Amino acid sequence: MNVRKEKMVMRAKRGMKAKPVFGWKKALALFFCIIASVAGVGMVMFYNTVSSINYEYIADDNTTASDLTASGSMNTDLNSDELLNDPQILNIMLFGEDNNNGDEHGRSDTMIMLSIDNRHKKLKLTSFLRDVYVNVPGYGQNKLNSAYTYGGPQLSIQTIETNFGINIDRYAVVDFDAFEEIIDILGGVDIELTADEVAYINWQSYINNQTEERYELDEVSGVTHLNGRQALWYARNRGYEEENHPEFVMPGNDFERTSRQRKLLETILNEFKSADLTQIIQIVSKIGPMITTNLKKDEITALVANSMTYLGYEFEEYRVPEDELFEYGWTDDGQSIVVINDWYAQRKNLALFIFESSVQGS
Repeated sequence: MNVRKEKMVMRAKRGMKAKPVFGWKKALALFFCIIASVAGVGMVMFYNTVSSINYEYIADDNTTASDLTASGSMNTDLNSDELLNDPQILNIMLFGEDNNNGDEHGRSDTMIMLSIDNRHKKLKLTSFLRDVYVNVPGYGQNKLNSAYTYGGPQLSIQTIETNFGINIDRYAVVDFDAFEEIIDILGGVDIELTADEVAYINWQSYINNQTEERYELDEVSGVTHLNGRQALWYARNRGYEEENHPEFVMPGNDFERTSRQRKLLETILNEFKSADLTQIIQIVSKIGPMITTNLKKDEITALVANSMTYLGYEFEEYRVPEDELFEYGWTDDGQSIVVINDWYAQRKNLALFIFESSVQGS
């Protein structure tokens, strides 16, 4: 009998409890080692993520991550000449870029402002219709999405700020190819569709030679699982009518398309609510290289660190222009445009959606 066993037998004879071979201190130490290892892997992964994102330099900008969410000047006076701003509300413009021709700047078919409202504990999505007729600084009157073609996200943000008076803090850009891949990385998306919306996805996939199956998805209403390609067609759906294919016609417009885009984004964000921080870091690590943004590394770190809090906020959505505040028109060269007929009311209603009761002025 070895010495260790002899000691255990002697303790048993004396009515003493045998000392555990693996004591609680060692167990606790092992537990913390495991946690530290997992956290370490997560931090390395996240560091690699923020290093792989495509950053765009911000000239003369000394803002820090804390400045975006907890400091800065408050201005919600409609009569002010300055941009409206609340330091507790972070406005990030999200651009979906169509750039199949490889131009310096493509077309911004998707323009959604994500407002992280820490004052009212809300996530707000505001769509800007691409055909809204606005003043593009340096280029005169034109469609809103022309600003992106002329000067990318920077000019687009300047145009929105100039016309609507809302301060925009940062932006993020994803092109259509990256959007497909991101949805596939997420494992697809389950979203409520009408039978017509499913039919549109099937038709576009078929005539664009992306599938040999004419009816890839069952054309019935209900929750449908979409892969990246299918989700992109859903997001781009504004109806279909073409002389070469009179066999398929689906009514629709850009207002419905922006509604689908907000619904898709909200569905994706809702699915994140069931994830934990480690899973979020893993996902961000995969999709990070597909995003171009002027968010700084410390800002992204702060946003991810607080993501579980933000995902607990309620969702609200809005679009510009609002009903009753626009009419359709035509440019001299025959382009269809959306003309805002009451700019003051539109600016005020947008401000009320973003800043709520903080808005001042008549």
